[in-house]
Order: sequence, then C-alpha cells, then structure tokens
Amino acid sequence: MPSERLEDEAAAIADLLRPAILRLNRDLRRETRGAVGLSPFQTLLLGTLQREPGIGVNELAARERITPPSMSAHIKQLETAGLLRRIEGAHDDRRRVGLAITGEGERVLDEVKRLRTAWLAARIAQLTDQERKRIQLAIEPLIRLSELPPS
Repeated sequence: MPSERLEDEAAAIADLLRPAILRLNRDLRRETRGAVGLSPFQTLLLGTLQREPGIGVNELAARERITPPSMSAHIKQLETAGLLRRIEGAHDDRRRVGLAITGEGERVLDEVKRLRTAWLAARIAQLTDQERKRIQLAIEPLIRLSELPPS
C-alpha cells in the first residue's frame, strides 16, 4: 500500500531529523546565553514581543503554556532590565495593558541574531561543498514544514 509506505518513510525521516534539529536548537540557544545575559525563554519572549507588540501577559502566558504569575515574573525581569515596557490601551481596550520591546531589547535581539548566525556560519564553513549545497537545498522544505497547518 503506497500510503503505508509513505507514512513509514515520513516516520523514518522524522526520526532522523528530530534529534538533529533539537541539538542544533540547543546549541544555538547556549551560544548566546552568557553573551547577552538572557535565558533562552527570555529571548523567545522578546522575539514574540518584537513580532506582536501589544500582546498581554495573560495571552503570552497561555501561548507559552505557563501560569500568568510565572509569566509576570519573567516580564518583570525583562522590564527591570529595560528590555520591554508596558503600554496602556493596547488592542483598542484602554483598560488592557500590553507589552512592547524597547530599543535596548531590539539591540539585544540583534546581538542574539548576530551571535547565532556567526556560530552557525562557522560550522557550515567546516562542511564540504557538497554538504553545504545539500543544506541549502533543504532550507526551503524545512521552512514549508514549519508553515504547514497543524494536523
């Protein structure tokens, strides 16, 4: 049955791809922790605020599947560090307080991106021409994977 064979092939690819992606992600997160002084989770939060200014603490907590008090603690740390600020009247509700990244937060995220790109580029440069070309060919399908609707 072609359907079963496709499912088996997809499962085999997924079994090989998953740990490779997890290791790369872990190593990329580690690379910047000491350099910028943020945890990977705090960096993730700043990235979310950069993409979605005005999001509220409760919505952010629900999205990240943590309690609002835990999220508030993370937000307080980022606010104290001057990396985010609270904005009143977000999303057309004057009672609602949203969050936005500051200029310093933008600078820190730019530094994270620079450090992670440099780390990855240094490793890619150690690969053979053929390996680099294979990675380049895999980028588009990997992006498509991340954009597929949940099943």
